[in-house]
Amino acid sequence: MAIPRKRQISLTDTQYYHCVSRCVRRAYLCGEDRFSGISYEHRRGWVEDKLLSLTQIFAIDVCAYAVMSNHTHIVLFVDVERAKSWSMIEALERWHLLFKGTLLTHQYLRGDKLITPLQQIVAETAAVYRARLMDISWFMRILNETIARRANIEDNCTGRFWEGRFKSQALLDEAALAACMVYVDLNPVRANIANTPETSAYTSIQQRIKAAIDGKQPEKLADFVGNPKKYKPTGLPFELSDYILLVDLTGRCIRADKTGYIIDNLLNILNRLKISPDNWFTLTSSFTKCFHGAVGSEHALTQYCQHLKLKRCSTLSVCKKLLA
Repeated sequence: MAIPRKRQISLTDTQYYHCVSRCVRRAYLCGEDRFSGISYEHRRGWVEDKLLSLTQIFAIDVCAYAVMSNHTHIVLFVDVERAKSWSMIEALERWHLLFKGTLLTHQYLRGDKLITPLQQIVAETAAVYRARLMDISWFMRILNETIARRANIEDNCTGRFWEGRFKSQALLDEAALAACMVYVDLNPVRANIANTPETSAYTSIQQRIKAAIDGKQPEKLADFVGNPKKYKPTGLPFELSDYILLVDLTGRCIRADKTGYIIDNLLNILNRLKISPDNWFTLTSSFTKCFHGAVGSEHALTQYCQHLKLKRCSTLSVCKKLLA
């Protein structure tokens, strides 16, 4: 039985979540359908463009993504403090970029004089919009609905395009976050549709590598900020150069002729996260097979389950095994 979304997402425990959406029809979301011979490759651009454009409106950052032939992987960060910092006007303006809003919200933004009760209604409406703009369910709903409508129009059909609601997975600590991001970024390599991370089209790792060549970070992806305990910035708690090297080295390990082989000087980041090389290989090559729920250390996972009043932690044993 599916768990209600509100019992899967707890921003008190973590602001990082792994989301997966899968296409329901035999025809591919992207790529080439081997039955009909029709190519849907251009739809990858639809997904990537819409995904990155939503980050400019929502208080949600994309940490990693991969647009595959019949599904998408996205790692999201909910920036609660950013949403709280928006003025009422900014919250309304952002929502109007997505939906029409109400007559009162438009009057307020035009500067029309409103009596006190109407001003209170606008304030309450803005609070609802602000909450939605940091809600993963709203983010994924808009992304998936947009793609589904365009695909149905192109296919000249109606009905469900996605398999069902998207799957979300809480990433409770740095180890879970790093493993999941590498897993997502290496999806095309594992699927044998790309030879290297830099040639993996429509992935976050390709975007990061292109930007890194120019000494920059992609504007529409979450930044790597290094050690958060030292500077306490908002962003991914790793060094960008370490992460790119980590993805590349992990990719070498999952090649058919290198299965299970881990080089001795893998990366300092693995020592910092206290994950053994063998466990890291398992995590980053079979992340979704290993975990079917929230991911994190035993302590973080226990707290998460307590906050959401879950009777059992289904992933506790495998997390204890692989994240230790």
